[in-house]
Amino acid sequence: MAEKRDYYEVLGVEKGASEDEIKKAYRKLAKANHPDLHPGDKECEERFKEINEAYEVLSDPDKRAKYDQFGHAAFDPSAGGPGGAGFGGFGGFGDIFGGGFGDIFGDIFGGGFGGGQTQRSGPRRGDNLRVRLNITFEEAAFGCEKEINVGRVEQCPDCKGTGCAPGTTPEVCPDCKGTGSVRTTQRTPFGMVQTSGACKKCGGRGKIIHQPCPRCGGRGAVRKNQTIKVKIPAGIDDGQTLNLRGKGNAGLDGGPAGDLLITVFVKPHPLFERDGNSVLMEMPVSFAQAALGAEIEVPTIDGRVKLTIPEGTQPGSVFRLRGKGIPYLQSKGNGRGDQFVTITVTVPKNMTAEQKERLRAYADAMNESVSEGRSGIFGNKKKR
Repeated sequence: MAEKRDYYEVLGVEKGASEDEIKKAYRKLAKANHPDLHPGDKECEERFKEINEAYEVLSDPDKRAKYDQFGHAAFDPSAGGPGGAGFGGFGGFGDIFGGGFGDIFGDIFGGGFGGGQTQRSGPRRGDNLRVRLNITFEEAAFGCEKEINVGRVEQCPDCKGTGCAPGTTPEVCPDCKGTGSVRTTQRTPFGMVQTSGACKKCGGRGKIIHQPCPRCGGRGAVRKNQTIKVKIPAGIDDGQTLNLRGKGNAGLDGGPAGDLLITVFVKPHPLFERDGNSVLMEMPVSFAQAALGAEIEVPTIDGRVKLTIPEGTQPGSVFRLRGKGIPYLQSKGNGRGDQFVTITVTVPKNMTAEQKERLRAYADAMNESVSEGRSGIFGNKKKR
């Protein structure tokens, strides 16, 4: 098995390249090696796969960071790297929650669990979770269903969120009477000042747990990996966010769960660009096809279609393929945008002697000056 090339080398960028530089390099290389433009070229097809694989990693900040640290081993389960633990998902709890388990419960439960700021008593809504989801150009156009692996804080199934061992109940804090806060009065030069703060005895929870639940340690919640199916609507655009209500972290003391916010990132297509609901692309044709007219096959997101270009078509001419664009996101019917095809004319290379002679004959007929056939700076002799 051939050794994989460095992903930065594949895209031809420096290791510190920006996201924009990586995207531009990918588009240029993928367009030059796209199978639709090189039918039957197996080498070109393999290069295209290699380019896509490199971009898939370097365009994702989490994957790129792991690749920079571990190289290709980051995605090889047999190498013992992070890829062996399901790296292709969303990176585990550290990536989802940032500061780790202690910080999660410190934010949720206050100073009683990790030394954070104390929390008022009573039901509290759970925190929202944010993840990013990479999809292809076609998946954004037509919609798809994805599965994502999310680490969530959920209500403890043993104690049902109370934090107490089964068969026991918490004691109402005698100092704050279950409110979670106490008031103190101090004499100051300006008179008596009354302040309110979190109860130190119960840590602001309003209750004291004498026999904590063995499963959650009295927190009332546990951390769990969950696979969630997400329906991506047809027509979604790069950077848009889906909101799955109630799929975030569990609430505290009977409070509702937070939401799961999924921001969609659309992988750039090597041939197509999106402008609203329109699809834009450049289609190369030969000089003869442009001059004499031709029926050509044009790639679309639905597959290849035939397009007739009239004789005398000029470079930069634009043709419209109606209904071959992006579906309207809010449309209740089948409304779609259009595809716009810009014609570019390619110049032939490595012509045979016979082909060159015929082209010179054409130039003579058009009274155009061309080289006599010798190449080089000093070898070009103009014929008039």
